[in-house]
Amino acid sequence: MAKGKMVTHKSKDDIPKAKLSSENFKKSFRLFKYLGKSKWLFILGMFFIAGTASVGLYFPVAAGKMFGYLGNTGMDTSAFSSMVTGTGVELLILLVIQGFVSFGRVYTFSIVTENILKGLRTDTFNKLVQMPMSFFSKNQVADLSSRVATDINVISEAFTINIAEVIRQTIVGVGGIVLLVYFTSWDVAKWFIVIIPPITIIAIFYGRKIRGYSKALQDKISESSVIVSEALTGITSVKAFTNEQLEIGKYDRVTNDIRKFGIKYGVMRGAFFAFIILCVFGSIFFILYKMLLLINTGELTTENFGKFMMLSLFVAGSLGGLPEQLASIQRALGATDRVFEIIDDTNEHINLAHRNNLNLNRVKGELEFKNIQFTYPTRADFVVLKDVSFSAKAGETVALVGSSGSGKSTLASLALRFYEPNAGEYIIDGKKSTDYELTELRDQMAIVPQDVLLFGGTIRENILYGKPNATEAEVIEAAKQANAFDFVMSFPDKFETLVGDRGIQLSGGQRQRVAIARAVLKNPSILILDEATSSLDSESERLVQEALDKLMLGRTSIVIAHRLSTIRNADKIVVLQKGEVVEMGTHNELIKNENGLYHKLSKLQYELN
Repeated sequence: MAKGKMVTHKSKDDIPKAKLSSENFKKSFRLFKYLGKSKWLFILGMFFIAGTASVGLYFPVAAGKMFGYLGNTGMDTSAFSSMVTGTGVELLILLVIQGFVSFGRVYTFSIVTENILKGLRTDTFNKLVQMPMSFFSKNQVADLSSRVATDINVISEAFTINIAEVIRQTIVGVGGIVLLVYFTSWDVAKWFIVIIPPITIIAIFYGRKIRGYSKALQDKISESSVIVSEALTGITSVKAFTNEQLEIGKYDRVTNDIRKFGIKYGVMRGAFFAFIILCVFGSIFFILYKMLLLINTGELTTENFGKFMMLSLFVAGSLGGLPEQLASIQRALGATDRVFEIIDDTNEHINLAHRNNLNLNRVKGELEFKNIQFTYPTRADFVVLKDVSFSAKAGETVALVGSSGSGKSTLASLALRFYEPNAGEYIIDGKKSTDYELTELRDQMAIVPQDVLLFGGTIRENILYGKPNATEAEVIEAAKQANAFDFVMSFPDKFETLVGDRGIQLSGGQRQRVAIARAVLKNPSILILDEATSSLDSESERLVQEALDKLMLGRTSIVIAHRLSTIRNADKIVVLQKGEVVEMGTHNELIKNENGLYHKLSKLQYELN
């Protein structure tokens, strides 16, 4: 990991906002195809939204009547009590109705949203696992995981909260302004319309700018934490290279930036508080002043004064919440666009109905790479393989040898059809590889890589990955052939032992043998071994190599090896250099050529050993 950089999942605030345009809304309407049988619930939810907005408008009008009773203090006590109680009961009924329609709105939209998200999550993940390897070479796993998790969560919030709130707050805001004019007078309402909404909007956007500075300040603090963490974690290197001053200087520069951001953040917060005190409270007192003058002249009743106060609070709250809700909808539009980018992308032709390990059209395993040329899609200007040709008969072992970057692993990827060559042909049993159904072909192949990735779960589940419907006897036999049975049985939980994240609870040799057992269970016609023993100690290498030797019997094997001692018995050794085949033959044939690359590599390894 590069210093100062950390790979993190995006938070919802990091998701790009899309413009509130008709084109983006049209794209988002695709979400409604996931409604299915929930479309009537969605319509019912819209009625509930209208109900909450209507009750929300009437409640402040009814509550405002209370202020009108302030001028009736001389009334008979029982009559006054009856009148106040009647209004109280009316408000209680309104609250019960509001509670019912609010529950209905949340309940219906929750069902609708979860139905939409279930389909969206399924389609997104289904598409991801069917994407070609070129897709994953262009996209970071953290970003893709974010799209499945964070982006879809943002869409969920938009459906369950934001869309409903925008509709409700718009009805309350616009309807409330109309009622303000109706119950008071234009002389009062105009001041509210002219002063409060603009001040509210300015406060919201200014507050958002302050949050932006707060985020930038937190980012700088995080950057300083990274420097501290790296310096203390690598303290041995810091002291060995006498770079204490270098680290102090880096930390000092970041803390200077933190100080500058902190001061600017403090100034902006102080200005914001001053703005609130002066403009917002000043405006409220100014409107109250105008209203009191109207009450004094009899142009405004205390009841209408109460209605104005209650309505103005509701309208201000609705208008104040709209920008944030719209911003959330913008984020949801951006998230929707990012998710549909995956769903609309071109995937491999995977047959999801294919039943693994049936081997109905089993290949023999005769392979031929004929004049292969290849460049990775992400590095189109760099040719990895240049006119590479070699073949293997069914059951033969072909070893690929060469220095790092010579194209060995690329050939293994082409053998599995993770990529297609730019030129040349990959032929299996006399037919072009593209003439086979991709899923059926890969079902007859297996790979044992250098860095084995085990899935979080038990040893049994990881072995069964090679054949999910295997019997207990088949699992045990595969473990025995892979030299894994003894170490598995030494664990208290045996095959139910949890391997931990990526198999971290097992040693390197144990992980390799579980991977071999997985390959044994799959019973492939074509086997690819990608430096399967290069990172093991001598004892683990011996056990793994024994298991590999048993696994390769009767199968066409492509073996990538740095340790040349492990491939001396190969039927054919292909020596690669800079993407080209420079030598080919058996060990005995190649070792005799003292000017050949294979001889030089063998001699170098012998001298090192």
